[in-house]
Parts: sequence; C-alpha cells; structure tokens
Amino acid sequence: MSGNPYPLGLRLAGRRVVVVGGGTVATRRVPALLDAGAHVLLVAPELTPALRAHADAGRLHWAPRRFAPDDLDGAWLVQVAVDDPLAAASVSAAAAERRIFCVRADDRAAATAWTPAVTRHGPVTVAVLGGGDPRRAMAVRDAIRALLDVRKGTLLTPVVEEGSLPCTGGGRVALVGAGPGDPELITVKGWRLLTEADVVVADRLVPGLLLDELRADVELVDASKIPYGPSRAQEEINRILVDRALAGKFVVRLKGGDPYVFGRGGEELLACAAAGVPVTVVPGVTSSIAAPAAAGIPVTHRGVAHEFTVVSGHVAPDSPASLVHWDALAGLRGTLVVLMGLKNLAAITATLIAHGRPEQTPAAVVQEATTGAQRVLRSTLGAVAADVLAAGLRPPAVVVVGDVVDALRTSVGD
Repeated sequence: MSGNPYPLGLRLAGRRVVVVGGGTVATRRVPALLDAGAHVLLVAPELTPALRAHADAGRLHWAPRRFAPDDLDGAWLVQVAVDDPLAAASVSAAAAERRIFCVRADDRAAATAWTPAVTRHGPVTVAVLGGGDPRRAMAVRDAIRALLDVRKGTLLTPVVEEGSLPCTGGGRVALVGAGPGDPELITVKGWRLLTEADVVVADRLVPGLLLDELRADVELVDASKIPYGPSRAQEEINRILVDRALAGKFVVRLKGGDPYVFGRGGEELLACAAAGVPVTVVPGVTSSIAAPAAAGIPVTHRGVAHEFTVVSGHVAPDSPASLVHWDALAGLRGTLVVLMGLKNLAAITATLIAHGRPEQTPAAVVQEATTGAQRVLRSTLGAVAADVLAAGLRPPAVVVVGDVVDALRTSVGD
C-alpha cells in the first residue's frame, strides 16, 4: 500500500471541532474552521489576543484549562496545536479511541489527518498536500494561485447566493470599487470579478491599466461619456446595468475609490433590486484615506487627531443645495477631508475661517493620488486656495485640513 492520504472536503457547518492549544498555530487554523461554520471548542489555559477576540465575540467557546479526553465527546475533528509531544500524544490517543480524525501540528507522522496548503478564489478552494512536506505543498499552492490570478472567464464566478433576488435572464451585477488610482490597489475580489465580467461600466477615475487587462470580448461602457446632465446620465447607467443583466450578462460597475463614498452605488443597487437583479458590492480603497496616506499624512494620529470627517465639496457652502453644516465642521478639532472640492475651495476655506477655524491650520492638497502623476501641495487654511491656483493643481484632488498635515513631517522630515 502507498499510504497516500485520501483527499476530502469536510463540511463542518454546525459540527463540533475541538482545537487544543491557544498559540500561533491555533491562531492560524481557527479562522478557516469558523469560516466553515464549525462549532469550535478551544481548549487552552492561555490565548493569543486574536483568539481571545474570537472568544469574546462569541464566535467560539473557550475552555481556559488543559485538555480532558471528554472534550472530544461529540466532536467530528480535533486539531492539536501545542508543541508539547506528550500532551499532543494524549489528545491523539483520546481521538483514536473515539475514531475522530486528529491533526497534529507537532508531528505529522503521528496524525491521522493533515491540513493542506489552501488558496481560495471565491467559490473555488484548492487544497494541496505535499506528501508530508509543508514547504512543497505551499510551493505548489502558490503556483496554482498564480495561475488562478490570471484566469479569464467564468470558471471562478460564484453562484448566485441563496436568498438573493431572482433575475429572469440569469445575469447579475457587481458594484466594484477600483481604489484611488494605482491599479494594484483594487481588492483581490474586485480584480477577480473584473476578469470574469461580460460587461464593464467604468467611471473616468478608474485606473486605465485595469481596463487594459479585460478580455477582448468584454463590452466596455465608458460612463463618463454618457450624454445628458448628471441625473439623466445616472438613469442611463442604471438602465444599462439592468438591461445587460436581464439579458444574462455579468456586469461589473467599476468605480474609482469605493462604490458607496460619493459614488452613487446606492442608487444603482436600488435600481437593480427593483428589477430583480442580484447585486454584489465589493468595497474599494477610498481616496479620502488613501490620498492623504500617499502624501505621508495620517488622517488620525495619537495626540493630534482623534477623528476625521469626510465631506463632499462639489456644492458651494452658500448654495441652497448644500447638505453640509460647514459651521459645525469648523468647530471640530480633528481632520477634515474634502473630496471634489477644488472648484469651491476658496469658498470652503473662507467659510471654515469665518466660523472659527484658524487661518494657520495646516492644509494640503493631493492631486491624482497613488499614481505617477501625484502632486502634493502643503499650505495653510488661509492660503491654500490661492496656492492651488498658483500651482495649477486640477481635479481629481483631495483636500486635507488639520494638524495631521504636519504630524509626520516633524518626525521624519519632508
């Protein structure tokens, strides 16, 4: 007999799994068990902070003591995550008596089950066993993951989840945040869905290199070129999303930043829901945080700012259409981040100063953050509008107001 392991996919949802040990190995193993829906009993006198957080949140049951054989009563699987061979052997013996498969981190040869090296891509899970050699398994796993990362087509497309809205044409929509500008800042899930799309409806702020990687047969709709005014254009975008999905297409609505941060993602979701089209929302890295970070500005910093506020500046402070209480913002001590505010920057800064924000408050403007065209201008609240004009900065740009602008300069230099 070869003694090769027999591969299985264990369906552990609602089933008892015992983990013995509360150190780094258990910290790595427990999340996958919780993700599988297992009822986890964690037996250990001490826990790492990460495991303690799971216990405090009620995601698992913690027995703060040493292992006892009856801990395995009713268990389907046990994972031994201790480095004491005698303690591990006692768990193995108790598992063998009860015919429960036992994974041992300390001695793979003494285990009755091995944990494979795993890579996950949506509904697809690839598990690799390396004949008892974890490094070999991880090397093969990494090679497979690299192949899946460039996979085109629908192989990795998740099925429509139970409880989602029906769609007569079998299509669906994903609202995907593309991040602030650097194409590598899109999330792994967002990028995967983009490679599987039949139709991509893209904003002008979407990184162009992402579009360059689309399959040749993908229909690309440039949302920035849709005619009419803003409201009519949004109605047309909604119609395109719904019509293509009802025709059986997988549609990705690709947006700069995050779909729900001034991205009208909510309107698009409501339009799809009204038509019975299932929608997946994939958050993106928002420029409200990423742009300051790319310029070396933390939006919060210990002893400097305990809060930050993100506001749209596309409507002037004195406009009847404005929903922003600029007087209240002027009284805050934390960081103020203004998106889409370059056109109204002079009015915004004047309003903040008029309501008590000091003119000498540090301010910065970050243009085209995280891209090769990034520019950073540092100034003060009283001078920043004029400085932006003099420097010729243009949208897209993010304005940051607050002492955090200079928080790191004093420590690490400019």
